[in-house]
Amino acid sequence: MTDINRVVLVGRLTRDLGNDQRDFAYTPNGQARANISIAVNRSRKQGDQWVDEANYFDVTIWGKTAENLKPYLTKGKQIAVEGYLKQDRWEKDGQKFSKVGIVADSVMLLGGRSENGGAAQQAPGGYTPRFPQNNGFAPQQQSYQPPVEEPSFGGDSLSGFAEDVPF
Repeated sequence: MTDINRVVLVGRLTRDLGNDQRDFAYTPNGQARANISIAVNRSRKQGDQWVDEANYFDVTIWGKTAENLKPYLTKGKQIAVEGYLKQDRWEKDGQKFSKVGIVADSVMLLGGRSENGGAAQQAPGGYTPRFPQNNGFAPQQQSYQPPVEEPSFGGDSLSGFAEDVPF
């Protein structure tokens, strides 16, 4: 049996993705790597009131995904990350250390429009993403269609159980 190691998180970036080597760099073979940190809020009930609890996770994004998202990864931006957990272990001055991080398989930018009155946010380099109204679909008519009743396959429709299975 195969083990499962999958993580899906939705949170907000804790800092801008800068040009610092620790944040964004290329490996010797030319592959891009971006290290980001996201805060994921969780509400839980403590006594009679709800308490917000923030958890912080380090995420590594590789390849073209890291290059393409670099201009958009700014502090406070909400993103969804899907990936897997990876444990790094090392030893320094005779003391052992360990850290668990997330390696992203896919990253989605969430939130859509910016908070500055609904205008599209201009990314560094002069590129302004444009999204068509209604995602390019024509508006639909607002008319009522009654639900179509499914055919019954035996049994009493009042009991909710069919006597015969149709396969």
